[in-house]
Amino acid sequence: MAATKTLDDLFLDTLKDIYFAEKQILKALPKMARAAQSEEGKAGFLQHREETQGQIERLEEVFELLGKAARGKTCEAIQGIIAEGEEIMEEFKESPALDAGLISSAQAVEHYEIARYGTLIEWANQLGLTEAVPLLQANLAEEEATDQKLTQLAKASANAEAQKAS
Repeated sequence: MAATKTLDDLFLDTLKDIYFAEKQILKALPKMARAAQSEEGKAGFLQHREETQGQIERLEEVFELLGKAARGKTCEAIQGIIAEGEEIMEEFKESPALDAGLISSAQAVEHYEIARYGTLIEWANQLGLTEAVPLLQANLAEEEATDQKLTQLAKASANAEAQKAS
């Protein structure tokens, strides 16, 4: 008979999921930066790449606190979101709507990450993993700030630029 799975198991499984996701995002961000037409978009994607590297390092610290190897688990959700972003890059290449599409794709990624980090923080609190909580909160705060920056960029220029194609 299989052992009963616990919240500890679920926490570790979800930690592996977001670790995999962050590594995939790290690979996708330079492509998005190259595809972006506005300088603000290019700079934003490259800046978030640096932040993502720091987020991966914090996740590695959480694995260390658990006494586990930092290892990802394939996350089909993030692979799908990234694939959608690549589709937008291809279908809207050289279009005035490209940057708006890239921002939309990036926000889908951010919202996924925000959901994962929020859950992990709650579970860490429940499990008494007090040292993990600030590491996860730092990642969550960066994801939320990135989401806000993306919204501002969309409102300030990308959405209006995309409308010009109409």
